[in-house]
Amino acid sequence: MTLYLSCAGSCHGKIVSIVILLACLVPGTCQHSSDSESEDADSLGDNHCHTSDQGCMSSRSFVRAVMRAIRVTEFGGPEVLKVQTDVPIPQPKASEVLIKVSAAGINPVDTYIRSGVYAAKPSLPYTPGMDVSGVVQEVGADVKKFQKGDRVYSMRTSTGAYAEFATVEEKYIGHLGDAITFEQGAGIGVPYYTAYRALILRGGARPGETVLVHGASGGVGSAAVQIAKSRGIRVLGTAGSAEGMEAIKKNGADVVFNHREEGYIQKIMDATGGEGPDVILEMLANINLEKDLGMIKLRGRIVNIGSRGPTEINPRATMGKECTITGVMLMISGDADWKEMHAAMESGMSQGWLRPVVGKEFPLEKAAETHELIMNTKSAQGNIVLKL
Repeated sequence: MTLYLSCAGSCHGKIVSIVILLACLVPGTCQHSSDSESEDADSLGDNHCHTSDQGCMSSRSFVRAVMRAIRVTEFGGPEVLKVQTDVPIPQPKASEVLIKVSAAGINPVDTYIRSGVYAAKPSLPYTPGMDVSGVVQEVGADVKKFQKGDRVYSMRTSTGAYAEFATVEEKYIGHLGDAITFEQGAGIGVPYYTAYRALILRGGARPGETVLVHGASGGVGSAAVQIAKSRGIRVLGTAGSAEGMEAIKKNGADVVFNHREEGYIQKIMDATGGEGPDVILEMLANINLEKDLGMIKLRGRIVNIGSRGPTEINPRATMGKECTITGVMLMISGDADWKEMHAAMESGMSQGWLRPVVGKEFPLEKAAETHELIMNTKSAQGNIVLKL
């Protein structure tokens, strides 16, 4: 095939070389249409050639080999989040799935990693993010539970979530219910699994008990409210604004409080008959842990989900109440815990109580803005999502 290029002034007599990669080697043996060309532009081209076409070959690398993704080349502030349009599409390993990403969730831990203060630092450059939702594009040879075309979500990607495609280990993937949008699906992974692990697996909350979600309007907090209510647990929730309080109440909390108001701790004690909550889920331990120790019920459990710095407490406060303080780290969960958490989320979708709250949506190009928002908002209201 010969291609002639006409230049008008800009070529300046230079020879321009163009390499055309053809998906079909024999002219006339492949079927083309405007519809199929449009479809190929958004896929890896697996269906480019008809199965009966003798002259066709796999077109994965021909139709599309690169993608848009956020890349971080140095640790620092939100400004280091840069969009690149020539990032190679990752290849799934035998135990991995390649997901065509529809939405990616933003979590506080993403900002800690980006800034370089997180204990485990990725090698540079890297693509940030953990939570994704989308459609399975390819599966590795050892993958058993998923196939191409499945709607899925994940809470731990191998190659990063802020991208058009991501590879994920099979154990970190769940089926996305038909009633859940991709934007909602991007808010299931880290928020819901962390909330479940904190409330049930680490906090041991039981039906009939009372849990205080100290910061219930954000992603993890709103998930914790729904999980608790589905299990017959009374929920007290706090937020930092009237809008946040309204969101918590709408989400199903029994009693809500503004943690910026004077005297809110006494109101919580009054709501529990002076005994305090059985379980406290704490999103900002460096600010609230001492308050939690004053509120917690005799032999109660405080579960630390988040902290942005050190704090100082009097250990004697734990002695008089025989309470426990424990932490949560989702990614060190064992296989049995992953199995239980997957089953709980599947049940939540089928029963209808799992309803991720989407606060704000942004395009990929606004990734830096999402990091500013999630760390500086005075009252979170649901999950922050990147739409791809």
